Amino acid sequence: MMSFSELFASQFMTELVIRALIVGFLVTLCSSLLGVSLVLKRFSMIGDGLSHVGFGAVALAAALNLSGIKLIFSIPIVIVTAFFLLRTGNGGKMKGDSAIAIVSTGAVALGSLLFNMSGQRSTDICNSLFGSASLFTIGNTDLILSIVLSVAIIILFVFFYTKIFAVTFDEGFSKATGIRTNVYNTLLAVLTAVTIVLGMNMMGSLMISALIVFPAMTAMRVCKTFRSVLITSASVSITCFVIGFFAACLLGWQTGACVVTVNLIAFICFSFIGKIRSKSIAKNK
Repeated sequence: MMSFSELFASQFMTELVIRALIVGFLVTLCSSLLGVSLVLKRFSMIGDGLSHVGFGAVALAAALNLSGIKLIFSIPIVIVTAFFLLRTGNGGKMKGDSAIAIVSTGAVALGSLLFNMSGQRSTDICNSLFGSASLFTIGNTDLILSIVLSVAIIILFVFFYTKIFAVTFDEGFSKATGIRTNVYNTLLAVLTAVTIVLGMNMMGSLMISALIVFPAMTAMRVCKTFRSVLITSASVSITCFVIGFFAACLLGWQTGACVVTVNLIAFICFSFIGKIRSKSIAKNK
């Protein structure tokens, strides 16, 4: 446990905090934007399945003594899994939810065994699942890669905004008008996979998927249009991350658990506000 002044006591600590805030800001922004479409399309469980696969990929990197490049190592594995889950959900022999359940539990089980093989069991498993309590987990390579990929995700989302909007609300009509819905569903899955891998180091593989669901669901308690939900979701996500991040730093707790708890509180508050607003509108009619 440390005080707020101790957190910025030296230039070295200040740089670590800023580094973590930059990565966290970008990851939470990407998660909140993608989460709105995923929740509306009922694809949010794909994020949960991919986060578990990410845990298995990190464990495999540790077993192969590749922890220094675990981010680069994990991204292709999670992307390939995203393709697989998307294909099974679109007419494969195995139902999508069944495939996600098998992949999720299998990846966590294998990941735990691989961590045993790497000789880094207790500490690495806890940090990988719930997020690290240390600021020293983001190296220069991870920082640069996170910034580049996060900016790329945001640019792609903005560039294909109208197509993503159409596919999100009426996939059948979009397909009839000539939009290649499979391409944009795949794009969403790939962008989600990359976002999850980028956020695992700080948030933990079990916690990162919550950043996809909570901000979107929170915004939907009070907002009714797609754009307003996107803006509110991004604002809530970033605010909750900053609060949870500093709480984790000051208390020495896991970052992921603190951030998700703050998101849960925000969801409860927005749900309460939404109910009050609905009752007020009903009375005025």
